Amino acid sequence: MFPEPHDANYGYQQPRRDARAQRSSRGCGCLGFTTLAVLLVIGLVGAASMFVGPVNVPFTRQPIPDDVPPAVAEKPLQIDVHAPGRTAEQLTQWAQPISESTRIPLVALRAYANAELIATDSYPQCNLSWGTLAGLGQVETRHGTYTGDWLNPARIDADGVARPSIVGPPLDGEGGFAKVVDTDGGVLDGDTEFDRAVGPLQFIPETWHRYGVDASGDGVLDPHNIEDAAATSAKLLCANDRDLSTPEGWTEAIRAYNQSEKYVRDVRDAAANYALKQPA
Repeated sequence: MFPEPHDANYGYQQPRRDARAQRSSRGCGCLGFTTLAVLLVIGLVGAASMFVGPVNVPFTRQPIPDDVPPAVAEKPLQIDVHAPGRTAEQLTQWAQPISESTRIPLVALRAYANAELIATDSYPQCNLSWGTLAGLGQVETRHGTYTGDWLNPARIDADGVARPSIVGPPLDGEGGFAKVVDTDGGVLDGDTEFDRAVGPLQFIPETWHRYGVDASGDGVLDPHNIEDAAATSAKLLCANDRDLSTPEGWTEAIRAYNQSEKYVRDVRDAAANYALKQPA
């Protein structure tokens, strides 16, 4: 989020020409006024590029349809989701260009696609697309980067874990939040009085304990790991034999996360953008 400043060499001196060279250039007349003007323009353009950097072609966003469910995102490469270890890593080459065009962090995109493949294997009636999971990830925490404090953003590291940990406000019944008293002794969220949503896909402890999936292959159910969190989201969305290829099934699944109509629209819009391979 905070790009490194470009290095530049300032204050260098041009080599001085000797007196003979100065006299020769005055008497030659080889460079006419037009040529000097062209060279001056070239020099100014080159100097300006040192400060502004390369010129990028303006991004043109395609309009998104308001269909529910949103269009299906590009199907991921078929892999063996039962293989040992981090199966999401097998999707790196497939995910790289899509990550670049959508600006979804690569490790998050792989996790969403891996979760789609797990859902296809485990809940074939569900018809879940990774674009919907990515829509949830965008709305919840901007793919594991938003902590609620713009001065202290998180990131998903190479091991798939969001750092620093993303922990939501206490669900104490205030400020429009539901009241959910502590269910895990503060083990997941550090709060022994009220529950809090945790991780890049924001699960409350009770929901995590009910649906948690180890998709990273390390034997640990970790809501802060994007691969575990994405597969757990898939399990939650596909529960009760939902079919997300229907308007009713998709809407019901998103409402399992949040009942707000605005929330449903925001997830739909993000997923629709990702189906077009553009940022949300």
